[in-house]
Amino acid sequence: MLVSVISYVDRNTLALLAPTILRETGLSAEQYGFIISAFSVTYMFGNPIWGYIMDRIGIRRGMGTAVSIWTVASAAHAFAGGFGSFALARAVLGFGEGATFPGSMRTAIETLPVEKRSRGIAISYSGGSLGALITPIIVTPIAAAWGWRGAFWFTGAIGALWLLHWIFLSRRPELAKKPTVQVAREDDPGAPHWAHPRLWGLIFIYAFCSLPLGFILYDAALYLSLVLHKTQVEIGRVLWIPGLGWESGYFFFGWVIDRFTGSGYRLRALNKLFLLLTALGLVLVLIPQTSSFALTMFLMYFTMFISAGFIIGSLAYANSHYANAHGGLIAGVGAGSWSALVAIVMPPFGRLFDLHMYQTAFIVAAMFPVVGYVLWRWLSRADLRAARA
Repeated sequence: MLVSVISYVDRNTLALLAPTILRETGLSAEQYGFIISAFSVTYMFGNPIWGYIMDRIGIRRGMGTAVSIWTVASAAHAFAGGFGSFALARAVLGFGEGATFPGSMRTAIETLPVEKRSRGIAISYSGGSLGALITPIIVTPIAAAWGWRGAFWFTGAIGALWLLHWIFLSRRPELAKKPTVQVAREDDPGAPHWAHPRLWGLIFIYAFCSLPLGFILYDAALYLSLVLHKTQVEIGRVLWIPGLGWESGYFFFGWVIDRFTGSGYRLRALNKLFLLLTALGLVLVLIPQTSSFALTMFLMYFTMFISAGFIIGSLAYANSHYANAHGGLIAGVGAGSWSALVAIVMPPFGRLFDLHMYQTAFIVAAMFPVVGYVLWRWLSRADLRAARA
């Protein structure tokens, strides 16, 4: 949980300070979108790579190496001054942070019984939402006192402190042990196969349905600055609110899903949950329709709350199908697919912001969960038919 807090403080610092950084460096919103894409592309590849590594060498060495890489990259943002340097620092940061959720998943499945696993995953994953929540509170005064470069020195320092903490914590037997390597076979029902509809079902329900989370995460500060004309300090005072929705969503849906999957996986129950979440997520289109600052923040909060439900639900769907030995890889596929989609859509969203087409951007973002749910439903039915055959 703590390492996922740090990872989201690292990545959200750029999003929070984007109005100031873009103004001082002359970067456009579209260029900012490509910088986010640089992070997202390497994060996409890093997730399954780190998942594969930790499934084989263990959490202790895997997480120690990954956090060392991203701590250096995070501090390197303080030296960036243009598009190329920001993109490079962001790309290295993304690759290192790809270990965050594979490490969380492996910890949960190795130490918790099935009936508590969704809550365990929610607690460890909730560090990301907690990081998004506390970043504006912590980083805004640091940036006000020492500038945006000082904020990135701070993110590097907290990564270094975590590494010191990890040296002692990771001596625990559950974390220090090297897992038994299980080689996937074609006839192993617990092994993920790219040709199987259930893996693509996970990708679509995770990536497409939680895409609005990335949209709010990376573009909320720009929207509040460009449309509602809020200052950097004013943005810092309220940008914890969407993170609170994300955080509370993890715990709420972790509890809900454990209630109806405690005795086993139920496709019908998950289908009802996903359908309800898809309908509720359409409130995202209302944000550009209001000039109310309070209502805007509530709708951003609610959007993040709904996205958390999709993430925990998609992992429950995956864990019901795949063996524990593949937990790191499965977590990597889910988070990596989300990151791949973010990499594709952020530059176009940035271009829409440059053109002041905010309503179009919000409508497009709100449609991704609809498409994701339809594709997941089709693929889950195909998977069920294949299993019966």
